[in-house]
Amino acid sequence: MSFASKGSRDKAPGGPRHSQRARKPPSALGPFRRPLAAGSGACALSPSAHPVTRRAKSRERWGPAKMAALCESFTLCGLGPSGGVVLGGGLLALEPGPEPDHVLLTDRGRTATLFKVSDQKPLGCWSVKHGQIITCPVVCNFETHEYIAVHDDKVLRIWKNTDINLDKVFKATLSADVYRIHSLSNGGPVVLFKGGGVRTLDVLLEAPQQEIENIISDGVIKWSEAFTDGEQPVLIFATEEDGDFFVYVQKLKMNSLHKYKVEQQESSKPLSFTAYIKNQVITLLCLYSNDSVYKVLIPLQQSSEEEEQILSKSLLLKLSVSGSVLKGTSFVVLDKDHIAVLGSLAAPGEETKECLTIWNTKFQTLQTSKELPLGTSGQLWCYEEKFFFTHGKVLTVIMYKCETSSLAAAVGKHKDSQTPDVSSFVNWNTLADEELVVSFQSQQSVALKSESKMTLRPKRSTVTKVQPDTLSVGQILLNLKDASTTVFEDELRQLISKAQMPDFQASIGCVITALINRCKTNPTYYPRNFLLHIIQTRDLSYSLCPDLMAVALEKKDVHLLQICLQRFPDIPEEITYACLKVFLSISEACLQRIDVNLESVICYIDIEFNNKEVKTEIVENGFNAELEQDVWDTKITKEAYPMADGDFCPVGPQKAALLNAVLHSAYSETFLLPHLKNLPAQQAVLFLRYLYYLYVKASEKINTTLPGIRSPTISQIMDWMCLLLDAQFTVMVMLPEAKELLSNLHKFVRAQVRFYSELNKIEGSLQELQRLNHQKDSQTYSIEVLELI
Repeated sequence: MSFASKGSRDKAPGGPRHSQRARKPPSALGPFRRPLAAGSGACALSPSAHPVTRRAKSRERWGPAKMAALCESFTLCGLGPSGGVVLGGGLLALEPGPEPDHVLLTDRGRTATLFKVSDQKPLGCWSVKHGQIITCPVVCNFETHEYIAVHDDKVLRIWKNTDINLDKVFKATLSADVYRIHSLSNGGPVVLFKGGGVRTLDVLLEAPQQEIENIISDGVIKWSEAFTDGEQPVLIFATEEDGDFFVYVQKLKMNSLHKYKVEQQESSKPLSFTAYIKNQVITLLCLYSNDSVYKVLIPLQQSSEEEEQILSKSLLLKLSVSGSVLKGTSFVVLDKDHIAVLGSLAAPGEETKECLTIWNTKFQTLQTSKELPLGTSGQLWCYEEKFFFTHGKVLTVIMYKCETSSLAAAVGKHKDSQTPDVSSFVNWNTLADEELVVSFQSQQSVALKSESKMTLRPKRSTVTKVQPDTLSVGQILLNLKDASTTVFEDELRQLISKAQMPDFQASIGCVITALINRCKTNPTYYPRNFLLHIIQTRDLSYSLCPDLMAVALEKKDVHLLQICLQRFPDIPEEITYACLKVFLSISEACLQRIDVNLESVICYIDIEFNNKEVKTEIVENGFNAELEQDVWDTKITKEAYPMADGDFCPVGPQKAALLNAVLHSAYSETFLLPHLKNLPAQQAVLFLRYLYYLYVKASEKINTTLPGIRSPTISQIMDWMCLLLDAQFTVMVMLPEAKELLSNLHKFVRAQVRFYSELNKIEGSLQELQRLNHQKDSQTYSIEVLELI
């Protein structure tokens, strides 16, 4: 859009607006891939509110029923004047930022802050002048990467990330009060005025003082949301007029407006709204004061131009369970079958507690809940599979997941839907034998059907009579519960050898879980070789056998832990830290007797039996007489362990190989850092010595790459070094034995920086030499003198 317009508009001293670059919208977002949904009458789910989503998927049909669960939580920032980043009278709104991991926070005062969620740090903060108040949430224009704010109801401000002073950015004074701005990925920002008038930002900026129609005579807007139906921007907003509630649907390109009256509910009224659009039908969900959620369907294709139509609603969910009633204040939609509700849970005879809950609307069950003892503001936002809400004086983030489930999972029979087969066998006593078999069978089905599994409820006595080839994995494991060790392992080996077994990966996870359960019940039993064989020959993950690494840590089976770290892509940071601690604590003498995979270190570390290192060097530019003499003499004058200068490895090859497995594991800095702070000081220093050794070794090579298979990369080495220093900086500074190490590390890094700085200075000359070399005729002989400046 162009800002060189013909209408009258206020311009700040900063001059004309920045040049703009349109960003390509996503190819297709599913019906529930709106990255930000807010309750408390703020935002709803829409397929077009954010142009970038890493996990965006195009879905034409709904998949199977899902089960939702709450995961880790952390604090994004503080609120209020007590040290928080967001100041003022509380949080007004939270909106998606220009990138998937960014959010825009607007407070109830004069400040807007851009946060990077994964790093929990602000990327930018902008404030209007004292005496001015931001009156609607700040949004991002996804087409231009600019930010749009309205202060004092009528003054529009637009700025870029590089701008600091909002007094010097673009300014336009409008003719009517703004209720809210909605930013769409395809259609650009849409402005909704308090009187019900709607304009796109492009049209509004052509003439900021243009007259805005007043659609709402005697009423106020309670909620609004914008969608994109194909290429058609659609805005929906709800109003309260003389005690009645109305819904307006505005199609911007067609300039059509439809007004609907919401069917009245006796002795109750709507508290919060949310909506989504699918197949040209808007599904409006309303949270009422009678602790119920109702659903209203609004077709976008209207054949008549009636002034007002009455919308009938249907009961979607009653927010009560076992005599307890949830007094909801705001809610969001997670998927077709799940909603999250923030409110106060009231039980007879008990104190009211504020909590975040997830409900399954298909099975009418409470899926999970989390108590919030410090209280909330009643606002709830949902963005990139994370919940955002105020808890006490901080803004809290809780991640959640929605996974395929069955009715048994929805009513709480299973512990973890991510591994449906495993959950039935985590504890043999969780379910009765009969229920165990039925629940396993029900998980294998694609959907719950009335004629299916109700006729397949055999008693245990009848299960044993069925032919082995016809038994399910759950039945086989159940029958082997009391078998001898030899029979138990033989049957399991036969089971995993069946390549045509349905749900093969999950079934292998069940086999490992059964082995681990037997280890727990019989401490003397530990089938190490059997477990190693399964892990090395099957593509598994931590989530399929979550107890395996816990048992290996308890047994200090470092070889099994090494293999798991190398092959499992989803190991939690807590387990990664536990492995690191075990690897650092185990003695070198003990490791000498353990079979460890050395392929990641064998090419750059060689330790003789007297624990002295022989430096193995790969000469990249011909013969090195000095090095050749050293190799033949093999006379080492320095021991490996006490050195801190990076020339000698501070650990043996076995421990180095184990530490390399840790360096290769995936992690989130946010969740690993708290654990690293608990690492004992001596282990932290030893780990830093090894990282420094790897850094020096990698820097010796032109391509900064260590030789060998699964050797750490320079990026992994530096990331872990920075992470360890962040976690243990105070300890490192205070420890006398770390002083020389930190000094040498500082000198080496400084030398590296200077070296690359010098290379940058001659980069232009080297490029010119290369260009001249390509131009000259190789058949002619000449002597050239080139002056390097």
